[in-house]
Amino acid sequence: MNILILSRNPALYSTDSLVRACRRRRHKVRVVDHMQCDLVIDNGKLEVIYHGDRIKNIDAIIPRIGTSATSHGAAVIRQFLGQGVFSSLDPNALLLARDKVSCLQALAVAKIPVPKTALSNNYESLKGISREIGQPPFVIKLVQGTHGLGVILSESYRNAESILEAFYKSKQKVMVQAFIKEAKGADVRVFIVDGTIVGSMKRQAKAGEFRSNLHRGATASLISLTDHEKEVAIRAAEVMGLPIAGVDMLQTSAGPLILEVNASPGLEGIETTTKVSIADKIIEYVEKNYRR
Repeated sequence: MNILILSRNPALYSTDSLVRACRRRRHKVRVVDHMQCDLVIDNGKLEVIYHGDRIKNIDAIIPRIGTSATSHGAAVIRQFLGQGVFSSLDPNALLLARDKVSCLQALAVAKIPVPKTALSNNYESLKGISREIGQPPFVIKLVQGTHGLGVILSESYRNAESILEAFYKSKQKVMVQAFIKEAKGADVRVFIVDGTIVGSMKRQAKAGEFRSNLHRGATASLISLTDHEKEVAIRAAEVMGLPIAGVDMLQTSAGPLILEVNASPGLEGIETTTKVSIADKIIEYVEKNYRR
């Protein structure tokens, strides 16, 4: 196969891991920066131009689209799909997953448990919106944030109102969530490929921190999931339309709560922790499905 990986940087761990997996399986592979792709749209014809050359004869693409490149990245994926090229990521699923509110709405409608969440676009309602959640503390999140950026723990109603007001005045869209104390600063990342769990890990926030992102010093360890947790994680990825997904959940006495479903999950943490080549699993999925 002739595989194209859409990535801003070929030196990134995830991109390099996928490249090596392609080569191990004897595929031709090339890394292209999607933000440098020009799109030409004509009657009955779609073309992708990269540094002045038309990209041709591609069997499949594996998009690695960062948050800041979501819109153009989705357009590039759609351009390749219009040429009949297989993509491991659907552009509509990418857009849905990247909007935290839309993601939670889709999960809730499917009766997948999520933390109680509220948001308002009305300045007059800001003072009351946190009270819809219940008792403090609350977690306040930027709707477009990533890697724990723009996530704040608020200990009181007054503090929450001040934070929300500040975000509102700076024209940042935020939401308020219930703080799940029993999670004790930990969450679980479940990596799913083609409807199958290929790896899972528990991420524990460092002392004094409630955000369990590995980028913020959290530690990762192997974890065994219950049958119910496995079922909920697989169902969440399915609802979001993502054959490859990183599902983040909190473990509670009442069962798992889904925080988000990542459309372009990183490989470094999960591969390092599980010692499983997730990249090989992804290439196997592409091999199995690209002719469709």
